Amino acid sequence: MKPGPDPNFPYLKETEYYSFTDPKTWTDDIVAIGGNLSPGMLLSAYEQGIFPWYGPKDPLIWQSPNPRCLIFPDKLHISSSMQKVFKQNQFDITFNSDFSGVIRGCSETKRPDQDGTWISNDIIEAYQKMHKLGWAHSAEARQDGALVGGCYGVLMRNIFIGESMFSVRKNASKAAFLMLAKKLFEMGIVFVDCQVPTPHLISLGGESITRNDFLTLLQKYKISRF
Repeated sequence: MKPGPDPNFPYLKETEYYSFTDPKTWTDDIVAIGGNLSPGMLLSAYEQGIFPWYGPKDPLIWQSPNPRCLIFPDKLHISSSMQKVFKQNQFDITFNSDFSGVIRGCSETKRPDQDGTWISNDIIEAYQKMHKLGWAHSAEARQDGALVGGCYGVLMRNIFIGESMFSVRKNASKAAFLMLAKKLFEMGIVFVDCQVPTPHLISLGGESITRNDFLTLLQKYKISRF
């Protein structure tokens, strides 16, 4: 298969649905390969506990990791050092004021455990479209007006799926994420899906649950557009 999305796969509008394979057949984190990044395909994936994650030389790969990392409202952890950052007003935090800048910042950030970036031009284009449609959202951290960090993800009914974050100043991405999570929980979001557990996410209050438990939560909270 060629790298990236399949140009011959049908484009799905945000009102259309694609059914992925039955979770009972899933034996690995990778649950499907192929398709495209059209709004209907992406939204269908999120509703089924799946998201796109693939390298620059890979075809479009759909994943549903086991275990999954979630942050619940009562578990969000703002450390004493971050409380000091907020008290000192080190960053100006905004929401949805520069989605393009945030996703491109995430794309350009070098990460020690990755060879290149998974946030390709196809991903950027797809999520900018999702932002224009009202599904994808960002938080920005600024200093002296300059964008120095941020994060973005997708809001599906009453959960938020975090996709990526970046920082060019210490604590900038953390400040943006914590303020976004706090705002979302105040709006009634039941949890933030952080996808893959990492020590950094655990330090912010993330906890690991099994994929089956995660899929049960999606059914419980009726994560669907319809």
